[in-house]
Amino acid sequence: MKNKRLRMRMVALFLSALFLLLGAYGVYSVSAYGTRWFSYRSNPRLTSQKSRVEEGSIFDRNGIALAYTDDEGERRFHEDQACRKAMVHIIGDAGGHVSNAVETFQAGYLYGFERPFWEMAMDAVKGQKAKGDNVILTFDSGLCMEMVAAFDSVRKTRGHYGAAVVMNYRTGELLGEVSLPSFDPDSITASVLEHTGHPFWNRAIQSRYPPGSTFKIVTASSLLESDKDAEYRVYLCEDSLTVDNHAIHDFGDAHHGVVDLRTAFSVSCNQAFAAIALEIGNSRLRETAEQFGFNDNFLFRDLVVANSQYPTDRNRSDWELAASGFGQSAIAASPIHMCMIAGAVANGGIMMEPVQILRVENQNGRVRFELQPRQYRRVISRQTADVLTSYMASVVQSGTGTRALVEGMSVCGKTGTAESTLDGKPISYGWFIGFSANPETPYSVCVLVEDLADGEGGGSTAAPVARQIFEYLKHHPE
Repeated sequence: MKNKRLRMRMVALFLSALFLLLGAYGVYSVSAYGTRWFSYRSNPRLTSQKSRVEEGSIFDRNGIALAYTDDEGERRFHEDQACRKAMVHIIGDAGGHVSNAVETFQAGYLYGFERPFWEMAMDAVKGQKAKGDNVILTFDSGLCMEMVAAFDSVRKTRGHYGAAVVMNYRTGELLGEVSLPSFDPDSITASVLEHTGHPFWNRAIQSRYPPGSTFKIVTASSLLESDKDAEYRVYLCEDSLTVDNHAIHDFGDAHHGVVDLRTAFSVSCNQAFAAIALEIGNSRLRETAEQFGFNDNFLFRDLVVANSQYPTDRNRSDWELAASGFGQSAIAASPIHMCMIAGAVANGGIMMEPVQILRVENQNGRVRFELQPRQYRRVISRQTADVLTSYMASVVQSGTGTRALVEGMSVCGKTGTAESTLDGKPISYGWFIGFSANPETPYSVCVLVEDLADGEGGGSTAAPVARQIFEYLKHHPE
C-alpha cells in the first residue's frame, strides 16, 4: 500500500512538472512567436477587426506618411512612385504579397489591438469608428530612395538584382533597406505577378547568400581571439594552394607573396585564409561563426530574418574547411546579418538587435511604445574589434575596397565575391560590408549585387554603391 501511494505521488509530481513545462513553453511561444502568429493573413480575429477599425498610418522617422487610410476608407501609399517602390518591401502592399512587412507584421498596432479598454469605450460613447495606432518607423525614406538610385547610377550594377541595408550600429535602428527588383504597390500588373525575379521577395532579410570574403571578418576574429601573436604571423600566397586536390586561387589569379594578417585581409587573400581555417580547425571556426549569430534562430522583436548557416557536420573534409575560411562551402547569410556583423566590429564587439519601430502613437499622439535598444550579444572582444577596424580601414584606403572611399569620412569595410549556382547555372555575387567610424555617423552598410559579369567582384560593383550611400549619410547625419 505504501509503495502504491509513493508511485501515485511520483505520477502526480511528473504530471505537475509536465503542466508547468507546457505552461512555460506557452509563455515563451507567445512572447517569441506571438506577433508572427497574430499577423498571419488567415487569422479570423484580425479579419474581423479589419471590418470594424480604420487602420492606423505608417510614417518614416522624419514624419513622412508612407501608408494611410483616406476619407473613403481606401488604403493609400506615398504619392511619389519612387518612394513607393523603394519602401514597398518594408511597408508592404494592400494585397499582402510581401511577407512580414509592416502592414501585416504590425497589424496588432495598426488595427488597435493594443488599445486600452477606456480608449475603445470613448469611441463607443462618441459613436465614431475606432482607429488603430500610428506606427513611426526608424527608416529614412529619402535614404531608401537614394539606395535604389545608387544601384541604377553605377553602370556595373544597373539592372541587377540585389539588396542593401543601413543600420545604426549603436542602437540597432534600421535607417535603410531595399530589395531589387522592386514593384509599385499601386500598380501590381500581370507582368509583376509573373516576374521571374520574384519582386515580392525581400532579399535584404529573407534571402541567404554565400558571403564570400566578407566572412574573413569571422575567420580573422577566430584567429585573433585565440592567438595573441596572430597579427605577426605570415602566410605564403603563390599561384595557388592545393587542398584535397582542389586548387585555391585568389581573385583575378593574383598572388601576393609573403603576407601578414593585415595585408592578407586588405588584399583579400584566399590562400592565407584557407590556411588559417585549416590551422584553427572546424570546431573553433564554427564556434566563432555561431557567436556572430550563424545557426541561431533570429527571433527579433520587429522583423522576421532568415537564419544564417554554418555547416554543422563534424566530419568535414580539409577542402570544405579551407573554403569556409573565405566564405564558401555551404556558408550562407542574409544581407541584414552581414550588416550586423560589420556593425558589431564598429561597436567594439557588441552586436545590436535590428529594430524598425521608432515609436507607436495613438490618434491623439499619446506614445504607446517607444524604442529601447537591445544588445543581441557581445561577439568579440573590444581588442579584436579594434584590430579589425584598423584592417577594414586599410581595405578602403589601399586594398580591395577603395571604390567605397568617401572624402572626409572614415569608411572601413570588406569586399567579397562569392560563387554559387542558381537553377543549375554558375552565378557570382558581389558584396561590400562596412561602416563609418565617425562619431556623428554611426552607421554600418551592406550592399549585395547578384549575377556579376565575368571578371567583376564586390570591389568593382558593391563598393561604388556603398560609396554613394555613405555620401548620403555624410550629408544627412541624424
